[in-house]
Amino acid sequence: MKPLRNDCFALPPGVNWTPVEEALERLRSRLHPVVETEHAVPLSRVNGRILASDVYAPRAHPPSNNSAVDGYALAGPVTDVPCSLPLVDGRSAAGEPFKGQVPAGHAIRILTGAVIPSGTDTVVLEEDCEVRDGQLYLNGTLKAGANARKAGEDIQAQDQILVAGTRLTPTQISVLASVGVESVDVYQKLRVGVLSTGDEVKPVGAPVTDWQIYDANRPMLSALVSQLGYELVDLGHALDRAEEVKSALETGAQQCDLILTSGGVSAGDEDHVSKTLKAHGDISNWRIAIKPGRPLALAMFQGTPVVGLPGNPVAAWVCALRFGAPAMALLAGGEWFEPQAYVMPANFAKNKKPGRSEMLRARVRDGQVEVFGSEGSGRVTGLAWSEGLVELDESAQQIEPGTPVRFIPYGSFGL
Repeated sequence: MKPLRNDCFALPPGVNWTPVEEALERLRSRLHPVVETEHAVPLSRVNGRILASDVYAPRAHPPSNNSAVDGYALAGPVTDVPCSLPLVDGRSAAGEPFKGQVPAGHAIRILTGAVIPSGTDTVVLEEDCEVRDGQLYLNGTLKAGANARKAGEDIQAQDQILVAGTRLTPTQISVLASVGVESVDVYQKLRVGVLSTGDEVKPVGAPVTDWQIYDANRPMLSALVSQLGYELVDLGHALDRAEEVKSALETGAQQCDLILTSGGVSAGDEDHVSKTLKAHGDISNWRIAIKPGRPLALAMFQGTPVVGLPGNPVAAWVCALRFGAPAMALLAGGEWFEPQAYVMPANFAKNKKPGRSEMLRARVRDGQVEVFGSEGSGRVTGLAWSEGLVELDESAQQIEPGTPVRFIPYGSFGL
């Protein structure tokens, strides 16, 4: 694959605050797949993988006319009901089709999924008829072609059934199997490194003092990467030392297709992620008009893209979903996506000021959207409480109970 340009994240001169939609479009336009293709991978190993080439059906589905129900196949025309028809000896069952010809004005027993015998074109439910003395007696209504599935009515041979860039799911794998596709070309898994930084941050289980905190970001982001279907590379934790940060980034550049960092991306004395990327890479600090979030460092380091997330767990989560998830999908060979939002009535009140988009932790109860009681970005309990985000645009808004708002469930980000 063609690598990304070192200056791919550079902002135009004079750009300061960037609205969310503009930032997303800029990010999308600068990225392309960076992974290689893995050929002829069996269906048993492709769940969650991304198709690298279009797939065409080698045969039709269904391959022959067949019955949708248990009943009787009629050799018409039969127009008057009630009536009776003589039954032909034998039956047509799934896996054991009737091989003869059914004469006009006759009927034959048929089971669900069985090939419709030659000479017949209509199937009646067994509940709508009665058999006595070798005769089939029809009751109720009769419609020509009823309960008969046509060959190829779902898929014709050589139809394009899936397109490159599709992330394969169990239902799509079922479609592939139904037409006899044994293997497909998929992209290799995107390798995503996760790095935490900060002297105040300690791994869970390590001894801590009152001024230190446990690392919530690395487990959270690692789980996000894995759940999105990518290969996780744990780059560990680096102290606020230039040499440690540089060493961790060098390891990531050698092993990963993308690096996610958290913390150290502002312009403070100890923000060594941004300092290191500026000294040894090509960095652009995007000040995005979003709350929580704002600083988002986008950089190239030794040929590998780096997404520098805020250190606050809530801000890191929001930015990882809103910007990281679609970016990773595109780098992995999939499609850039805009998460599906649902307009629903609010069950909260808020006076929003103009200037920035806001992402509120939210969930749906009884058909209404409720938000977490505090907007404080340090309240990690709101992450566990929430099931999605309410997205408010940059405009000033007065929200009252019943006001329509945009709710984005976490499932819309691929979770």
